[in-house]
Amino acid sequence: MSIAANLTELKNEVERLNVKLIAVSKTKSEEEIMEAYHAGQRVFGENHVQELADKHEHLPADIEWHMIGHLQTNKVKYIAPFVSLIHSVDSLKLLKEIDKQAEKNNRVIDCLLQIYIADEETKFGLGFDEAIELLRSPEFGTLSHVRVVGVMGIATNTDNEKQIKDEFYELSTFFNGLKISFFQDKDYFKEISMGMSSDYKEAIQHGSTMIRVGSTIFGKRVIPHWKNKTE
Repeated sequence: MSIAANLTELKNEVERLNVKLIAVSKTKSEEEIMEAYHAGQRVFGENHVQELADKHEHLPADIEWHMIGHLQTNKVKYIAPFVSLIHSVDSLKLLKEIDKQAEKNNRVIDCLLQIYIADEETKFGLGFDEAIELLRSPEFGTLSHVRVVGVMGIATNTDNEKQIKDEFYELSTFFNGLKISFFQDKDYFKEISMGMSSDYKEAIQHGSTMIRVGSTIFGKRVIPHWKNKTE
């Protein structure tokens, strides 16, 4: 199936459930992204700052760009002028830098706290206790150019469906706890970004409001069209 056909099928499946589809376009060419664009997709997610900045410069201005990969503090300035949502906030230090760069650009940048839910050492993210500590910190209360709108998590890369479901359940339960404790009167705290090509169905079952899907739309990864530049 074509990119357009894949996208149409997926959107028909998830949008009726009020789930936002983020097309993961890392390593994808301008032509591939434009095929998705012409099929109606406007939200794209990237993992690397340089690639994200390059694509933003060359592709239509109405694309909503999400930063979904690990973000270093010294790279925030390159995406602060335009990024719509940063999924991968994993420290107070990073959140403070986003706030600083957002102020420079006269913006308020929406962010998600990345929560570590996987049984893997390679994943980034805050532990449950660390996230609570961040939200309780006096410094967090002083940040006026960032808005924490929810949480993000990546499940363990495993064929064990029960484990994946348990991890998604933990994140959804934690989100509900944060909502009650810190954001009860904040309508904007409503996003749970979890689920990728291999596990988005399970994520939706456990309350995901955003799924990050690449290969189901664009096909399996091949030789990158975009050079990965040093970040």
